[in-house]
Amino acid sequence: MSSLVALSVSIGGLGAVATWLALGLGVPGMHIWGVFIGWGCYFASGANAEGLKGAICGHISGAVLAVVALNLTGLLPIAGALNVPIWVGVTVAALVLASQVPALANIPAAVYGYATTAGLFLLGGPVLQDVSSLTLSNPGVVAVISLIIGAGFGALSGRLAGMLGSD
Repeated sequence: MSSLVALSVSIGGLGAVATWLALGLGVPGMHIWGVFIGWGCYFASGANAEGLKGAICGHISGAVLAVVALNLTGLLPIAGALNVPIWVGVTVAALVLASQVPALANIPAAVYGYATTAGLFLLGGPVLQDVSSLTLSNPGVVAVISLIIGAGFGALSGRLAGMLGSD
């Protein structure tokens, strides 16, 4: 089997499993779109152990900084209509500066963590509005869970493709 076909079968099959887990079983904290973002980031990060580590660390740092921004907008409202843009700008600048720490060097993964957290907050309604707890009502917690599951599925699909593609 060619490597492309093996990867297609692997990702297609595991994509169905991930979707079933998220939508069919309703695994707590698992949002399928976050899973696929984490999955894609694994491959974009090199599809190896180092890429997996960089993706996960980036996802976590981005989610944490998004939660910081969401908390600051409520705790320290400044500049009226510019409140949210200012706190987003400050925390995104911190996200980029944090890339000087080797474990946090994967800026795209951090941006995915930040964006997934913000997206869950904006789309989550009252269920995902608590940005001050470590529960499944915190969009940062849900983003991290989903992104890490996705990165794990990425690693698994890469290994499975390798087994299917070897003759």
